[in-house]
Amino acid sequence: MSVAFVTYVLLIVVPYLRRTPAPTGRAAAFEWHFMVPCRDEAAVIGDTIRYLRTTFAIAHVWVIDDDSDDATVGVVRSFRADKHVHLVRRYRPLARTGKGDALNDAYRTLKQWMGRHADLDRAVIVVVDADGRPAPNCLDVCAADHLFGDPGVGAVQVDVRMVNTGVRQAGVTSWRSRFGAFLVRMQDLEFRTAIAAIQLSRGVTGTISMGGNGQFTRLSALDTIAGHAGQPWRGSLLEDFELGVHLLTAGWRTGFTLDTHVHQEGLYSLRRFLAQRTRWGQGTMQCMRYIKRIWDSPHLSTLGAAEMLYYLAQPWMQLLGTLIYPIPMLLLAHRFVVDPGEVWGWFTGGAWVLFTVYGLFGLLPFVLWGPVYRARCEPGTGFVRALAYGFGYALYIYTFYITSWRAVTRLVRGRNGWTKTRRNTERVVGKVALDH
Repeated sequence: MSVAFVTYVLLIVVPYLRRTPAPTGRAAAFEWHFMVPCRDEAAVIGDTIRYLRTTFAIAHVWVIDDDSDDATVGVVRSFRADKHVHLVRRYRPLARTGKGDALNDAYRTLKQWMGRHADLDRAVIVVVDADGRPAPNCLDVCAADHLFGDPGVGAVQVDVRMVNTGVRQAGVTSWRSRFGAFLVRMQDLEFRTAIAAIQLSRGVTGTISMGGNGQFTRLSALDTIAGHAGQPWRGSLLEDFELGVHLLTAGWRTGFTLDTHVHQEGLYSLRRFLAQRTRWGQGTMQCMRYIKRIWDSPHLSTLGAAEMLYYLAQPWMQLLGTLIYPIPMLLLAHRFVVDPGEVWGWFTGGAWVLFTVYGLFGLLPFVLWGPVYRARCEPGTGFVRALAYGFGYALYIYTFYITSWRAVTRLVRGRNGWTKTRRNTERVVGKVALDH
């Protein structure tokens, strides 16, 4: 299994390192609508609106307020003079039911605003987090002939980067500052190397998935999966992957590009990071209900269906791994207690080679992403530091075993609600999030 995994990693690393930029297109050939879901985002939404309107003058910005308790609505209303800025308001008890529901409300509002005679093939919805910063070239890149210039492409995902990489958190102890910086670096490495390489490999299987930030979707594609209720997003906690499943099984193709990106805020707090990844893991588990849909789809190849099912199996394999992996070590420990001389003789007689080989093959698929990150993303980083990033990433990956157990626990308890991940600029007093 270790050899197979190393081979798989090498097969996706080589195309990632060899990839060259593709020609861009003309943003003016399309109509762009940024959708920004918000819940208590007064600390960041004003700057986000200004950035989007300044950087993408031809685009509309739709802010979806999910019944915020802070001044989010007031901040958005301060832009009322700009006809390209729109506010979609949701109210409890219908609000705060998930990001997908918020996007569905905005989708229906946009459709009504555009009217019956709109050119839906030209309209592209761009989902951006409240702290998201799409690169200035993203519209031209996504308008390229191999992306939205191809009428068969229904959605495009762009590369994701952490905007606060290399920036230490202020106002905390030294060790927390260093740990937070490490955690952000690992998130940046994960998205820009491992996830990016996997997405490129999915171009071969035809199963490129969507991400929650920097997700571009053709409006006509959303129409084909929305149904009579007007709900292209179906309520999973992993609404982005779920959207991709419906688009792919409806016959649309999806694209991914490294030629542009969206910046988002990496999390300094381990607690908030685990909460975020628990939500993602639970969403993956929820999407198991689409196994039959994926397997039976005539629009997916056997290889493509297998790749998607492998992805859906990941959290369950992690659960199984935490139960199986300790068994040999426990048996060895028991034998050592019973007869330590026998175990030591076995180890020095050649068993140490097995441990060494297993350790190398177990670490290599994760450690190599450090040098890959240096080669592709951070060329100014020294090789020793890059190796340290790789070993750090190998440790970082083990957090997913924790979040898989947390996710399945929430699933068993029926706790399927969506919880907003608190920003780094927010602090909590009681149960109310306040900005600094």
